[in-house]
Amino acid sequence: MDLTIKACSGIGEIGQTAWDACANPTDGRFAFDPFVSFSFLAALEQSQSAVARTGWAPYHLALEQGDRIIGVAPMYLKNHSQGEYVFDYSWADAFERAGGRYYPKLQCAVPFTPAGGRRLLTDTVENEAYLLSGMMQVAEKMDVSSIHITFANQEQWQRMGEAGFLQRVDKQFHWHNHDYGNFDDFLAALSSKKRKNIRQERRRALTNDIQIECLTGADLQESHWDAFYQFYVDTGSRKWGSPYLTREFFSLIGESMPEDILLILANRDGRYIAGAINFIGDECLYGRNWGCIEDHAFLHFEVCYYQAIEWAIAHGLKRVEAGAQGPHKLARGYLPTPTHSAHWIVNTSLKDAVEHYLKQENRYVAEEIEYIGEHSPFRQAPSGD
Repeated sequence: MDLTIKACSGIGEIGQTAWDACANPTDGRFAFDPFVSFSFLAALEQSQSAVARTGWAPYHLALEQGDRIIGVAPMYLKNHSQGEYVFDYSWADAFERAGGRYYPKLQCAVPFTPAGGRRLLTDTVENEAYLLSGMMQVAEKMDVSSIHITFANQEQWQRMGEAGFLQRVDKQFHWHNHDYGNFDDFLAALSSKKRKNIRQERRRALTNDIQIECLTGADLQESHWDAFYQFYVDTGSRKWGSPYLTREFFSLIGESMPEDILLILANRDGRYIAGAINFIGDECLYGRNWGCIEDHAFLHFEVCYYQAIEWAIAHGLKRVEAGAQGPHKLARGYLPTPTHSAHWIVNTSLKDAVEHYLKQENRYVAEEIEYIGEHSPFRQAPSGD
């Protein structure tokens, strides 16, 4: 078939037309995913957010058939485990204590983005296998310890397991739209106590004359990004020590993909005091980053969760994914949902140890999801999804 694999040190080597034809084809085969779009990934590189200097050296794969690219995969050479949301620090520590070298490693992922989706961006199972084989070839050539494919969709994750990758399961809390006509329809599905609590939270969040603005498309201006970046830096500094994304990143995505962004801002006395950025897919609203410069009770829940739910209902989206962590989301209608990652480890001893660990961890996560699901805030368990 004259197939070849090429590793590229920047997404620009592949080009927007070829990349997006594989990542988000326009024929409806796959739901649009903003995070694997050329615009999003290129902005990470152009803004110096995901580059070698920050420990995310691009090594994107391109599967070529003659002079045509028929598959791509977002991949990075990493010298740390930050910004991944699937934690392997203990694996690295154990291997290096035993005299091994865990870093560098290869990461097939969307940097700083714990949202599930396709990672092998091609149209056939056979081409997926070629991309996986290509990853292994690159790993062998570069003498790295491992390959990590994080937040893969379940179908590809299952095939990765069949190819010999170790499989890992974790959980997030997602909100599902059961054909609600409006926010009150959603509330009606909850137990009376939860419904009452949410109404109280929403009222209290908007005291002190706080106004909410939902901005997308041409409404997004540099002044909005200036305000939001303040919030992002404040939160990032407290959580991670330093924020991952540069100010330029937000200008770039505001220019290249404004219709795929929903920026929710809280305004008080003529100035913005808090905000959350969301990305819009065909089926899902993805909540990503939040921050504030004033503390107000329940404002975080209003801006990040309730406004997102209202917007998803109004625009017919199937679900809201509000990022990693957060059992507190359960009381607000977000239910536990499995997430998936796959790991290929060169050293046999480390592979065996990790495999043993994952069997226990995966069982624990499954039990936890079942237990949490039994304490659903809904009057009866929603069907489907």
